[in-house]
Amino acid sequence: MSTTPSPKTALIVIDVQESFRHRPYFEAEGLPDFFEHARTLVTGFEARGLPIVRILHVEPAGPFSIASGLVVPMPELGYTPSVTIQKSVHSALAGTGLARWLTHSGISRLVIAGIRTEQCCETTTRHASDSGFEVDYVTDATLTFPMKSKSGRVFSPLEIKERTELVLAERFARICTSAEALARAH
Repeated sequence: MSTTPSPKTALIVIDVQESFRHRPYFEAEGLPDFFEHARTLVTGFEARGLPIVRILHVEPAGPFSIASGLVVPMPELGYTPSVTIQKSVHSALAGTGLARWLTHSGISRLVIAGIRTEQCCETTTRHASDSGFEVDYVTDATLTFPMKSKSGRVFSPLEIKERTELVLAERFARICTSAEALARAH
């Protein structure tokens, strides 16, 4: 009898949910590229039989509340997750059963994708790294929106992504494309 070793890599898809379309800062401009790269990851993980974790953000009120009916996956990124985890803070590892599930599943490497680049994706990456996971941060498979600083300067999604790469690279994660992350997935 042969046994197949547990997968060591999991794709973590963070907050790709309808709630965002109902926030005042939402802009659809980056969605086509985001979905193209995220689908590349999802399709690659499915083809390899590797786990995909769906993370959904939940808040007590507003478009992120269960009562809103908007805490559902965006249909453009259809897949069947290995597990779905709800979170109520920025890190998908804080206060959820995700770390336990990953450890039980033999996962040592995470591939991070989702919405928002500089918030839940970055925070989860830092937490995962500090928890001992190897992390690939796939910037082309993350999405964010313009942000205005206190001084009134507007930062574009590209500027926010560059800043996120700067602070994560070689400290908390390996910055890579969706194709590069798939090449290492096993």
